[in-house]
Amino acid sequence: MRVKPALLLLLVPFAACSEPLAFQIAATSESPIYWSDGDSGRIEGGKFRLANVDAPETGGVGARGGAKCEYERELGFDAKAFMVELTRDAELVITSNSGPDRYDREVITLSANGQDVGDAGKAAGHLGDWPHRGRRALTKKPDWCAGRPQ
Repeated sequence: MRVKPALLLLLVPFAACSEPLAFQIAATSESPIYWSDGDSGRIEGGKFRLANVDAPETGGVGARGGAKCEYERELGFDAKAFMVELTRDAELVITSNSGPDRYDREVITLSANGQDVGDAGKAAGHLGDWPHRGRRALTKKPDWCAGRPQ
């Protein structure tokens, strides 16, 4: 099967629209989605981040942008595995795009087989709420290390 046009081409129309639009991403034998962690990755080569949610970091403890504790890393790998399974062979639809974040990732909402992946990740305990208005966070990021076993 052919994959539909690249994500970057799909996302550009969102920026100029006041009404949310949905674009389907064709499933192929090679997945069009790659998860860097539980809330970001690439779709057909274009960088994205899920809107209004946060996943535990998978980077090394103490590394810039990495986990704050080893427990967070473990949770982060679980979150990534959950998202990989949720979107594997699924009908993926970008349901909204808020434009790029400070790392030049498109901030999107995404559904897999009609289910919002951010909501599914939160319901399963893999993602936390992190609401934004534009590029501005309205709350602090979740503290993933707070729940670590002692």
